[in-house]
Amino acid sequence: MIDYLALFLLGPWLLIMAWAYWSYPKSLPRTHGRRLVDTVAIVLAAVTAVLLTRYAFISAAAYSRPGHIDVWQLTAPVLYAYGGFSAVLALGLLVRSLIWRR
Repeated sequence: MIDYLALFLLGPWLLIMAWAYWSYPKSLPRTHGRRLVDTVAIVLAAVTAVLLTRYAFISAAAYSRPGHIDVWQLTAPVLYAYGGFSAVLALGLLVRSLIWRR
């Protein structure tokens, strides 16, 4: 499906961001609770990216000519997926810092 092409091409960068979130910072204790919070945040970020990719493709399709694929149908899903993924991981960092303060 062409609407998930953007997510497929953006996928390696999202994996790098998820790895950085999982690894950062090294000074935090690696407890089961932290890993649970990290896993939930990464899964929510991935689900958000997929849902926003679909939403952006459909929204951009409403403004294009029938039967044609407009450039925004390929660009908007990337922007939405990246923004949604980043926002969820940023919230995860905030939650993690509030729970495991020094």
